[in-house]
Amino acid sequence: MRLFVAVVPPEEVLDDLDEHLEPRRAAGEEVRWTDRHQWHVTLAFLGDVPERRLDDLAEVLARSAAKRSPLVLRLSGAGAFPSPYAARVLWAGVEQVRGDLGAVAHGIRSSASSVGAAPDGARFHPHLTLGRFGRPTEATRWIRALEGLEGPAWVAGGATLIESHLGEGRGRRPRYEVVADLPFGR
Repeated sequence: MRLFVAVVPPEEVLDDLDEHLEPRRAAGEEVRWTDRHQWHVTLAFLGDVPERRLDDLAEVLARSAAKRSPLVLRLSGAGAFPSPYAARVLWAGVEQVRGDLGAVAHGIRSSASSVGAAPDGARFHPHLTLGRFGRPTEATRWIRALEGLEGPAWVAGGATLIESHLGEGRGRRPRYEVVADLPFGR
């Protein structure tokens, strides 16, 4: 099972983002925009996890999430990975209005590792992927076009364990399936 843990913004935040992106989507063909149902803030990418570990994994992740308080987040600004000058990914930033998303991600990652579902080693950088480039692209114009993004604040009351089914979505994109909701408990 190919799994990740994420915070999924509520519909009204996705509506606002969709509205902000609509006039920009037609501005160039080099961005392959992600579908709305794929928008999330990844806390930990776990990769391939044997199905036999799923129950233990869901249990430790739920315990980790239950130790956290709800967060207040906002989508704000934009950037690109690995750099604006050789971009492969265009993203919206995540402002932490209240709470520490990094601490939540660290707890989730540690918990997953404790049951043999070690997350990738990438440094945590809170973002929501907006689109991908087919080849490294100088993306400063896209970042400038999106830098005015400031979505509504929302209360993130938990995280979600999600399975990614590669190539099963629209245009051979991944299809996501919720495996477990992980509410924050304090």
